[in-house]
Formats: sequence, C-alpha cells, structure tokens
Amino acid sequence: MKLEPYYRKVFFYETDQMGIVHHSNVIRWFEEARFDLLDQLGYGSGFLEEEGLGSPVLDVACQYKTMVRFNDELTIRIGVKSNSSARLTFNYLVLHGDKIAASGETTHCFINKAGKIISLKRQYPVLYQTLEQLKEENK
Repeated sequence: MKLEPYYRKVFFYETDQMGIVHHSNVIRWFEEARFDLLDQLGYGSGFLEEEGLGSPVLDVACQYKTMVRFNDELTIRIGVKSNSSARLTFNYLVLHGDKIAASGETTHCFINKAGKIISLKRQYPVLYQTLEQLKEENK
C-alpha cells in the first residue's frame, strides 16, 4: 500500500522566544499526520464522525533530536507499530531535510458515542485489516 508522507511548513506562531519550534507543537504534528494517514486510507474525520467513533490518545512519547524554525519544511512519516482489537500504536518520524527533528509514538483506542471501548477487529474488520497491512509494511 503506497501512502504519501505528510508535508508541512513551520508556522511563526509555533515558535518560542528563542525562535525555535515549541516542543508541544510536535505532538500536534503527530495528530495532523495521523489524520492525514486516515484520510489517505478512506477513514478520515468524516468517517469517524459518521460512525460516531472517537480515538482518544492513551499514551504519547516524543524524542526531540534537532531544532526547527519558522518556515522550515518538514516531512512526517507515520507507520503502524502495533494493532490489536482494542489498541493501536503509531510511530512517527519528523524530518527536516535529511535530519531527524523528532520521533515518537502515540497509542489509541477506539470508542463509540457512549464512550465505551470497541473492538476494531470485530466492528470494523476492513479498517482493522488495512492497519494490520500497514503494520507489516512498517517492519
């Protein structure tokens, strides 16, 4: 399955007094890349809203490697690290040119409108299989 990386430029408001990106923005970029990936798979925010699904973050980790600044062009690569009936973990690589700016992971579950955790494997088997395929390609 051929997926495109997520591309973006750093906005001025994302920088701090030192002129570098504030660390909290990298977590936002992870979310942007995650929704871009789901859009590419055909399961974007429209699908999630129609189905009444939520995907809360259970855990997030980020390692900062290199500073980035206003107007820098970034490439964010995202992959599926693990996928089970109830949990899904993505990994991220934020690149500035050929340098790694940051890397990290987020872990999620899927919930219905009532806030109950659902089994993606049971209730959305095609999406589950698609994520499984991405996990295998990420190895």
